[in-house]
Amino acid sequence: MKTYFKKYAKYFDYPLFFTFVLLCLFGLVMIYSSSMFWAVNTLGQAPDYFYKRQLVNLILAMVTFLIGFIIPYKRYKDRSMMLFIIGAMLFLLIAVFFIGYSPGNSGAKSWLNLGLFNLQPSELAKLGMILYFAAFFTKKRETGKIDIINESIVPPIGVFMVVLFFIALEPDMGAIGLLTIIVLSVMAASGMKFKTFGKIIGTLIGGMLAVFLLLFIFKDSFFTERRMGRLKAYLDPFKDADAFGYQMVNGYYAIGSGGVKGLGLGQSVQKMGYLPEPQTDFILAIISEELGTFGIAVVLFGLGFIVYRSMRIAIKAKDPLARMIAAGVGSWIGIQTFVNVGGLSGIIPLTGVPLPFISYGGTSVILLSLAMGILANVSMMVKREQYNNERLE
Repeated sequence: MKTYFKKYAKYFDYPLFFTFVLLCLFGLVMIYSSSMFWAVNTLGQAPDYFYKRQLVNLILAMVTFLIGFIIPYKRYKDRSMMLFIIGAMLFLLIAVFFIGYSPGNSGAKSWLNLGLFNLQPSELAKLGMILYFAAFFTKKRETGKIDIINESIVPPIGVFMVVLFFIALEPDMGAIGLLTIIVLSVMAASGMKFKTFGKIIGTLIGGMLAVFLLLFIFKDSFFTERRMGRLKAYLDPFKDADAFGYQMVNGYYAIGSGGVKGLGLGQSVQKMGYLPEPQTDFILAIISEELGTFGIAVVLFGLGFIVYRSMRIAIKAKDPLARMIAAGVGSWIGIQTFVNVGGLSGIIPLTGVPLPFISYGGTSVILLSLAMGILANVSMMVKREQYNNERLE
């Protein structure tokens, strides 16, 4: 192990790693600031209740980062690894319907209580789909069959449709949208012909229409009052400010009162019982209220840098597997950030998506950290390959 680190230390992507760590630490501080009142007055816990739990999550996240970093990324295209990823992912998605639960008032039975920690299988599916699609298309590229429809489209899209079907039954429509964009990003980086890519998009649209048709058939159980209320709140949150628009309206108040400079760290008013669970999906509103535009700029710059770094790694990588993994991880972080910020600002409807590395929650930060470890391994190998090629020239 010592020899491994010594051999590759000079190729390690330090800017990527330190940006990731600083975002996690900044998120930890803001979770403490935003959750104190909620922990004491709503749960009857100590002020640092969520802070301590997130600290444990971050310790586990660093462990998963190290695991992702140590395993050479080329291992993910091994047949045994591909089967394990798909098998574990489908098993957990199915297990939700038997032993899963719905947290709070989310209305979606999408979590598993595994004793030591809780797990959201749809989050695991994001990373699983990136690795599976990247490995599958790499193998097809190596055999020259990436543009053969029956062999390059049907198997992975079939698996993807099964995954979407189980997630739709939970239901978690936000995860479906995120997964679709992530998968398309991986395929766009695969090197397949544009004509083939167009056919894949057509197949995906057809499959998703079939899923939505099933949902329409069971519309009484899907189009619940809560989901319709969220849609109405998106269209006009102030019209229903005491019910479904309550969270959005108080999020707006937090952002507006923060202004450019903010009220000061720890000085938020909206976290004092007005904004429900401010340490989760709406934590950026508290950051805006306490630290102003500067606080938002720090978060978005950090996340934007990680996305930029990911895409740069993808562009420089000559190995298609490395390129697709980097593009997939970058698109995951980028689109999840957009969905969270878009929901908070009213650009898109709320979907309950956490802000990467900042929001409170174990599943999100641990799996994203695992993805960052894999990305760091990809970056290191790409830089090493580039250095060796330059020496040969």
